[in-house]
Amino acid sequence: MLIDIVKTLLPATLSFLVGIGIAQYITDYLYKNKMWKKKAKEVAVDGHGTPIFNKLHKEKEVGTPRMGGLVIWISAFLVGSLIWILARLLNIEIFDKIEFISRNQTWIPFATLLIGALVGLIDDFLEVRGTGGHIAGGLSLKKRLSVVGLIGLLIGFWFFLKLDVVTLGIPFFGELTIGWLIVPLYALILMATYSGGVIDGIDGLSGGVFASMFSAYAVIAFSLQQFDLAAFAMLIVGGLLAFLWFNIPPARFYMSETGSMALTLTLGVLAFMTDSLGGGIGILVLPIIAFPLLITTLSVIIQIASKKLRSGKKVFQVAPLHHHFEAIGWPSYKVAMRYWIISIIFSAIGVIVALIG
Repeated sequence: MLIDIVKTLLPATLSFLVGIGIAQYITDYLYKNKMWKKKAKEVAVDGHGTPIFNKLHKEKEVGTPRMGGLVIWISAFLVGSLIWILARLLNIEIFDKIEFISRNQTWIPFATLLIGALVGLIDDFLEVRGTGGHIAGGLSLKKRLSVVGLIGLLIGFWFFLKLDVVTLGIPFFGELTIGWLIVPLYALILMATYSGGVIDGIDGLSGGVFASMFSAYAVIAFSLQQFDLAAFAMLIVGGLLAFLWFNIPPARFYMSETGSMALTLTLGVLAFMTDSLGGGIGILVLPIIAFPLLITTLSVIIQIASKKLRSGKKVFQVAPLHHHFEAIGWPSYKVAMRYWIISIIFSAIGVIVALIG
């Protein structure tokens, strides 16, 4: 058991230290090359203007670099690769015991992390250059959702055809057989989780929220004796904490798509891996653990629906919800810290439901 605990916690420590070490180089590159938006957002998803958002964030939008998510996934990639290489090159037992890159637990989430990071990086690059599929630059929402949906379908088919996964873990009930419906379900879950990535909008907000969510799935995986998966989740937590070290107010950089796409997709995959495949309940506790992402997405949907159905009337002063709290007078640091508290509470509730359900 001791070696399993070390195996789980060591990657987090190493990725945090590596993330702290590479952050300065990444920061220098981002500022030197002016990797920020050249123009503040003028049109929201619903096609209306964004005067309140610009009043709150215009200066930071065009003066703070994007692509801070590089710190998270590069540190995770470097540490994971290093441990994997050492376990194969050195005939030392300890490296074999702490190595966690395995076909049955971490290949899929690791691949998802990197694919999401690279697609997000392309979007970020196009956005700071002012090119791409929509008015603000970058890939259009349709294109990004298409990529996310495709990844979800591919994973769903792999689980269904190769791993014979046809059931869904139900808290306090057991397993529910849904057959081939597992395939579109996985795609829908990934798209829904990805939509919550818009939570990356206030200094320090997204890093703290994602750290608690990935920690929750690390605990669930550990309880299922999926020690490789638990170590992988904590690997990302370490990178997130390194990012957060530099993202707290005043933020040195924003996470942006290369971070948020990688993290939201990987979070969804962790839910898949800890469900019936691991003998647990990972999917249906995702809305609990990821509650901050859920309310963020719902606030946008409610705002758009209200404007369309109620002749332009709004429910919130501005959406997503965290910007509404800013608009009514909450300091940004208060919004971020209260979201951290909510995230920790719901992550704990999700873990409890998963463990006793």
